[in-house]
Amino acid sequence: MHPVILKTLGGLTKQYYFRQMFFSILIGAMAFTLFNSSTHPMQSGLWVVAFINLLLYPYSRFVYESVVGFVLGENVFFVNALFMLVSKMITMLMCWWFAIFIAPVGLLYLYVYHSRKQAE
Repeated sequence: MHPVILKTLGGLTKQYYFRQMFFSILIGAMAFTLFNSSTHPMQSGLWVVAFINLLLYPYSRFVYESVVGFVLGENVFFVNALFMLVSKMITMLMCWWFAIFIAPVGLLYLYVYHSRKQAE
């Protein structure tokens, strides 16, 4: 494979990638079901963006978790489980819907990280 592809798209661990892809497919299936149940048909451009978001979600989630990890550090918060699940679902949906904008940051970071690691 081309080194750029290996450093970016292949930059996440397989376990992390497949876990996030599972949630991406789940969110995508819910979105497609929601759009198909509507009285107005979904435009083809929205289908394309939704499919791109489905593929880029793991990288978008990587960026989100990296930023949250940087800000919060190793702190542990004890909160209501329902509040935590709802906030987790909201952040997952936001990462999925905005993956087309967020994921390039993660792909760039993975490329730079793996390039530096290879140079060592």
